[in-house]
Amino acid sequence: MSESFDYVIIGAGSAGCVLANRLSADGKNTVLLLEAGPTDRNIWVQMPLGYGMTFFNPKVNWMYDTEKDEGLNKHSAYWPRGKVLGGSSSINAMVYIRGLPLDFNNWRDEGNAGWGWDEVLPIFRGFEDHEWGESEYHGRGGEVHITDIKNDVHPLCQNFLTGAESIGYPRTDDFNGPQMEGVSTFHINTRKGWRASSSNAFLRPVMKRGNLQVRTEAHATRILFDTKSGDNNSNVSVRATRVEYLKNGTKHQVTARKEVIVSGGAINSPQLLQLSGIGDPELLAKHDIPVVMANPSVGRHMQDHLAMTHYYKSLKPTINNELYPLLGKLKVGLQYVFKRKGLLSMSVNQAGGFVRSSEAEAVPNLQLYFNPLTYTLKPGDGKLMNPDPYAAFSMSFNSCRPESRGHLEISSADPLAKPLIHPNYLDTEKDIQEAIAGCKILRDLSQSEAIKSVIQEETKPGLGIESDDDLLEDFRERAGTIYHAVGTCRMGQDPANSVVDERLRVHGVAGLRVVDASIFPAITSGNTNAPTMMAGEKGAAMILEDNI
Repeated sequence: MSESFDYVIIGAGSAGCVLANRLSADGKNTVLLLEAGPTDRNIWVQMPLGYGMTFFNPKVNWMYDTEKDEGLNKHSAYWPRGKVLGGSSSINAMVYIRGLPLDFNNWRDEGNAGWGWDEVLPIFRGFEDHEWGESEYHGRGGEVHITDIKNDVHPLCQNFLTGAESIGYPRTDDFNGPQMEGVSTFHINTRKGWRASSSNAFLRPVMKRGNLQVRTEAHATRILFDTKSGDNNSNVSVRATRVEYLKNGTKHQVTARKEVIVSGGAINSPQLLQLSGIGDPELLAKHDIPVVMANPSVGRHMQDHLAMTHYYKSLKPTINNELYPLLGKLKVGLQYVFKRKGLLSMSVNQAGGFVRSSEAEAVPNLQLYFNPLTYTLKPGDGKLMNPDPYAAFSMSFNSCRPESRGHLEISSADPLAKPLIHPNYLDTEKDIQEAIAGCKILRDLSQSEAIKSVIQEETKPGLGIESDDDLLEDFRERAGTIYHAVGTCRMGQDPANSVVDERLRVHGVAGLRVVDASIFPAITSGNTNAPTMMAGEKGAAMILEDNI
């Protein structure tokens, strides 16, 4: 006989940790949280800049590779995703961005009642603990501490900000304030020098609750259902009742008395639904999986932010000069150990902006990043991405709201087999034009007096790449994900083009919801971690309301 809980949550990521906290808060509901990865008690997870050591570490990272993509000249893209308590919030760059009000109003206007900006802003504010204190735009006293790093960023960030202003981009004090448009330094989710992951913020403080169990290295393999048929099969009711998972090589089953909640993220959530018989009937038949609920939208409508980076050797010292030498590593290490400050307490994403590529755009459509550090990505044994052995910095951009849509599908009925990921980048003319426009903006920035004065050489793409065609070709050769995949179980009213309704219930199935970034109807204009935590908070409230 299997164990029984009121709620079984699959995935202890950005949303799953929020759900575990809120659903167990009253002490009455029993909650089981299953996480395929290990504990997050790992110095490289907890140290903010330690994500260089988790970028290629299979112990805490799913380390996905996409299929070869036509938009990237048939290259594959590397997609790291967190496989650890906290999920991707435990291995990300910690930039805290909510997105534009327009993003959420568009969600609402597609028929998703309750998801407009006026409804979600109080939710963001409710879980925030911003070091500026409480205001119309910020919360105080919540679980997620937000740090303003403007007084600690590298001096070259000022060159970027001054250069951007000199060519017409406004300065803003706060990307999460009244004016998102412009350039500034980022706010990051850290607390006292430690990463403020969803696990640290929401899960760790409540793990001793008697009604909450957390099981790590417990890989969910299937959701199981009860089916009741009416007369002549005219009224078929399907309900999620059990979850099958692997732990230490042994298969287990657990019963959910109220609901099963899938929070595996934009890759693992649709994969699990397909493995469980919810998806495109043709795909399921291909892998001999019985259809529980036909829904071809599962795994479709995928969006991601595709980023391009230009690299520059610098005439002034950068973080490379501090982190490359062995003595430099020792110095910043000691500073972090004894003071919990310095480079290791921050993100490499220190400054950036949200800008419009032309006056025809009503709101920002490109996000900029300035990193006073460069490094070479070397897949392998998970070692630190070592900085380049010379002074250098980089500038990057991505389109805020790309139109292209990709998809993913299971590769077999084996739950341990990685799914096939097809990003379908640059599939629309608008996305292509924004790619070219973004490259030109990076060039314009590099020619501003404040930035040009510190450039020794543009190393990539190099000044020989000038025409629109050349810039686009370079983009296709070198662009890569900024790690913001969403939309694969998107929210909507019509099962023909969505997977869950506005209350995140899977269409046609009782007792089953999806709560994570996969439910986004469209990608938000910025980093996706904060909106995912918001979805977890809102999803938990709806679950409790619906199960009174």
